[in-house]
Amino acid sequence: MQEQVLGNNNKKGITLFVVVAMSFMATLDSSIVNVALPVMSSKMNVPLSSIEWVVAGYSIIICSTLLFFGRLGDIMGKSRVFQIGTVLFTIASLLCGLCHSFIPLIVCRFVQGIGASAYMANNQGIITELYSKEGRGKALGILVAAVALGTMIGPPTGGFIVSALNWNFIFWINMPIGIFVFLLGLKYLPRSTKNNEQMDKAGAVLLFGGTLLLFTALIEAQRTGFTNLYILAAIFLSIILIVLFIRLEKKHKQPLLALKIFRNVQFSLNLICAFTLFVCIAASIILIPFYLQDTLKLTPAQAGLFMMLSPLILAVLSPVCGAISDKIGAEVMTMTGLLLMGTGFFLMSRLSEYSSIVLCAVFVSVIAVGQALFQPANNSLIMSTCPRDKFGIVGSVNSLVRNLGQIVGITTSTTLLYYFMSKKLNYRVFDYVKGRNDVFVYGMKNVYLILVAICCLGAVFTAFRLFKVRRQNRIIGETND
Repeated sequence: MQEQVLGNNNKKGITLFVVVAMSFMATLDSSIVNVALPVMSSKMNVPLSSIEWVVAGYSIIICSTLLFFGRLGDIMGKSRVFQIGTVLFTIASLLCGLCHSFIPLIVCRFVQGIGASAYMANNQGIITELYSKEGRGKALGILVAAVALGTMIGPPTGGFIVSALNWNFIFWINMPIGIFVFLLGLKYLPRSTKNNEQMDKAGAVLLFGGTLLLFTALIEAQRTGFTNLYILAAIFLSIILIVLFIRLEKKHKQPLLALKIFRNVQFSLNLICAFTLFVCIAASIILIPFYLQDTLKLTPAQAGLFMMLSPLILAVLSPVCGAISDKIGAEVMTMTGLLLMGTGFFLMSRLSEYSSIVLCAVFVSVIAVGQALFQPANNSLIMSTCPRDKFGIVGSVNSLVRNLGQIVGITTSTTLLYYFMSKKLNYRVFDYVKGRNDVFVYGMKNVYLILVAICCLGAVFTAFRLFKVRRQNRIIGETND
């Protein structure tokens, strides 16, 4: 009997490795490309404003197709869709490495994004099915740690490859891992079960068009501004498509996104808290490199090493915090995490152009510890508030919220930063003003204070969630007595 339990635990561990490995590859591939962009721009004779689409196109496609693949996982089976995504991602990695011109590379990156979306939309669902509530927080914490690890080692790995080899190799390193994980998945992933439900194709098209237009407009607006006529038209059209999508989903018998899942107050609160986290983290990450390199005068290499600090803390603490949340309650962990993050953002707002790098590292560490406390616990809460047959779509909604929060955080942060800088100078600026470090620090301080307010708002939602859960438990206890 004991041998059987050990065998089941080993099988679970290998299955978790399969899921985690591909999630690691998705984030590694996203971060490893950033370092190679200047080299790719030079080799393909493409300006930097265009080469950014190597990164942006990948992220936009993931956001535009996550719900589709989450729903497809519920219909066809999460393991089957996960494996299809693994194959697509691996083949596209090969093709990206073979490209020597811009347009084919972007097309191959789109395909790679589709593959990444297919397995990212189903990874949390597979883990939630695999683990009971007792071990779920720890398993999801390991997933968070893998994502953090991929983010951490991507830039230095990309820098080494570009220095020693051709830039094409940054895509080819995905291939052996993809093939190995696919073969392991054939044996260890749970068997997929199909159901007789139909895919909402019209909803998928509307959502794809709406999110594609919206995210493209948000990214391009950072360069052209939100007053650009094409940006405004794209945002307006995207809103129309998303409104049509919502109206269709309300009437459809088997919708792409069952809007009734949002009637669950707990689920909706969990998503709001997740969105809060990713907006704040993305807003902070976009500010820190400017502060390190332009204000504190660190070299890009030194700044890159500094940026590894937060992912390293996440990678180490997330599994531990996930396991703790299984024992003491995820609601307490999420509220503590948000409050700690808010404290870290407040400390960051106290930095000046003369602050030491050590002080900055301490403040960033406080934020990272708060994120490690919050993220695994909140993921567990999200996945625990839905029926088993909706794990795929709920996991993909969670991933969509993460990507949406990141884009909103980046655009909001830069917009607010330049607003406060312009207010300080009494004229409009859209870039770092050389020789005026005080102007950037002024804008950065105000942005961080707004992030403190957002974290406090998220903590209020979390406190309400904790109060509601404890009240329900008390009522259940009185009923049982």
